[in-house]
Amino acid sequence: MTLPAENCPVCDSPSTSLFLDRPSVPVHQNLLMASPEEASQIKRGRLAMHVCSTCGFVFNRAFDDRLMSYNQNYENTQVHSPAFNEYVDQLVGTVLRDSGMRGATIVEVGCGKGDFIKRLLRTDPRARGYGFDPSYLGPDVVLDGRLKFEKRFYDASSADLKADIVICRHVIEHITRPNEIVRAVRSAVESNPEAHVFFETPSVDWILENEVTWDFFYEHCSLFTAASLSTLFTRNRFHVESVRHVFGEQYLWLHARPTAVTPQVTLQPGTTPENARRFKDVEARRNRVWRELIQAESARGPLVVWGAGAKAVTFANLVDPDHHWIEAIVDVNPSKQGKYLAGSQHPIIAPDSLQELQPTCVLVLNPNYRDEISQRLSSLGLSTEIIDLMHDGVLSESGQLEAPTI
Repeated sequence: MTLPAENCPVCDSPSTSLFLDRPSVPVHQNLLMASPEEASQIKRGRLAMHVCSTCGFVFNRAFDDRLMSYNQNYENTQVHSPAFNEYVDQLVGTVLRDSGMRGATIVEVGCGKGDFIKRLLRTDPRARGYGFDPSYLGPDVVLDGRLKFEKRFYDASSADLKADIVICRHVIEHITRPNEIVRAVRSAVESNPEAHVFFETPSVDWILENEVTWDFFYEHCSLFTAASLSTLFTRNRFHVESVRHVFGEQYLWLHARPTAVTPQVTLQPGTTPENARRFKDVEARRNRVWRELIQAESARGPLVVWGAGAKAVTFANLVDPDHHWIEAIVDVNPSKQGKYLAGSQHPIIAPDSLQELQPTCVLVLNPNYRDEISQRLSSLGLSTEIIDLMHDGVLSESGQLEAPTI
């Protein structure tokens, strides 16, 4: 199906092209599925990823907001991981250091369960905060009244809440018109030229350069390069202080300040359009090799994947959609244990369950957690083989998976 023409949502260029098309994918990766039947009935949509040859922005032109349901069954908390906790603590320090503010009014857009803004306010006991998220669970007011939560989306109607610091982590990639959220934030700091704004979002260049097929999924309808993220904020009257790659280069961390005039915009697509155009062939080849790998490994004994987040949902639905070869998905988040993976219906189990299952192989989709996973397996007395699909499974020029070095 040919989609109607649509200009780039960031720079308004008409020069966009389709590079990845998956006709039917689960629209949610982090909704809790209580049964295999519920998991099989997950809503599906089309993933039609386009790249802008003018600014490098990547977006799903077929995205349909009406399919989405961010409610209290949405669970993407990562605080149960020691590795991720260490990273989040570093970010808290970054916000306080780069803003130089104490006793500030802090707004977090898309606060999830509120962990990040709670850490900020505990570090600065004079600060006050507001968290916005329709999936938030918990009391409306905490920390002796210093922190208030609103179970709704942050939008233009929230802009009258004046802020010294605005933080938005892993929200903008879920929004089809990213200009709207940036404009709302700009309104919130309109009267405060000293305000600081911090945004975190996945780096699409990291995904393309590392050929990570499982990092394109429906929830992420807007994906940025460092340059296109800068373009978005510059066009909305922000001065971009910096855009850094963080979390093993997987994420972008932007720091911006409001400015009275629109700075000059320089469009820099870089190598992103070229990398995107190659991705279709990359995906077909890699999915075939991964499928052969899991078939071979499952013949040796139980095979599991570690982590029941978006990466696992995408990977399982690409290579084992009918739950033939992957025995289970392991996750440290108690809220996910006993649930099922959207679409493919794989059961989600606790790490301690591996002592009974005795898997012969654990697949790791995010290299940032490999050491943590290895330590957890050792603590359980397991010498299970670990395959980090990004680093251990190397594709040869013929498209075959070379023997991993464990």
